[in-house]
Amino acid sequence: MQIREGPRRQAQSAAGAMRSPMSAMMLAMFATMASFYVAGRLWQDAQNRVYLIKELDRRTGQGRSAISVDDTLKVVACRQQGKRLASLEMELAAAKHDGFVGKYTSETNGTHSKKKPLIVIGIMTSFGRKNYRDAVRKSWLPTGSMLKKLEDEKGIVVRFIVGRSANRGDSFDREIDDENRSTNDFLILDDHIESDEELPKKTKSYFANAAETFDAEFYAKVNDDIYINVDTLSAMLETHWDKPRVYIGCMKSGEVFSEATHKWYEPDWWKFGDGKSYFRHASGEMFVISRPVAQFISINRSVLRTYAHDDVSVGSWMIGLAVKHVNEAKLCCSSWPSGAMCSAL
Repeated sequence: MQIREGPRRQAQSAAGAMRSPMSAMMLAMFATMASFYVAGRLWQDAQNRVYLIKELDRRTGQGRSAISVDDTLKVVACRQQGKRLASLEMELAAAKHDGFVGKYTSETNGTHSKKKPLIVIGIMTSFGRKNYRDAVRKSWLPTGSMLKKLEDEKGIVVRFIVGRSANRGDSFDREIDDENRSTNDFLILDDHIESDEELPKKTKSYFANAAETFDAEFYAKVNDDIYINVDTLSAMLETHWDKPRVYIGCMKSGEVFSEATHKWYEPDWWKFGDGKSYFRHASGEMFVISRPVAQFISINRSVLRTYAHDDVSVGSWMIGLAVKHVNEAKLCCSSWPSGAMCSAL
């Protein structure tokens, strides 16, 4: 026997049937709105990241992507290899004391034999000093084929050292380039801006670039107003083959000037103590360092401190190294000692 539903029961069933589609529609609308909200937040986060990256590049001046971990490891590995190479060079130089190497060596490449340079002499010059360079060429520095003969037969490489103009490619740069095409006796430091105030940095750049360009036993720095007796210099260097790390020059000291108006003012005067006296160092007119020392400068150029004067700067680098300081009176160019290897022009 079936029981007939009453009017109230039927009304409730009809209302439930109407609520079911309406609830589904509300749920769908809510889900759609939630999706738009989440998508909007994700897009906004992405835009914020792009903005922050661009802002970071702008403030740091990089404008390029960061170096990857792999690239960083490769750079570290190269630096470690460079330091290891410098260490091996020092060990090889020390072996000369036991007779492992005689005079400057020869390197054989196929059927051709090439002598390793005995010394690279860097003559510090600058823009507007062509008259000084011509005086050097007329006095002691050969030109043309004779310059090549000096390198091949005596192992003596000589180059004028100059940087670049602050306005790259201007008339100063063009004059040096034209002169070099004619004489072929320059080592141009593309990483250095020529300036009288930056001579210590120029000297550091010279030794670093010379050590990377020429595989010589010794490297000398000399001013462009100095005359050199290359034969006497070569004979003197032969007596220092047994010293793996050597720093040769007319050793001196002197007062540290703290007055800003003084010609030889030292901004870092306070670092030299109450006595205001420089440590012992070679005169800047001319001095010589051995290959391991030049390699040390090349590897550590970015962290080596420079002072107001190039001779003091180089002397400061030698203080912390196991380097033999040789006080060679014949390199006191201004005093013209007996048997001098150099003199002022």
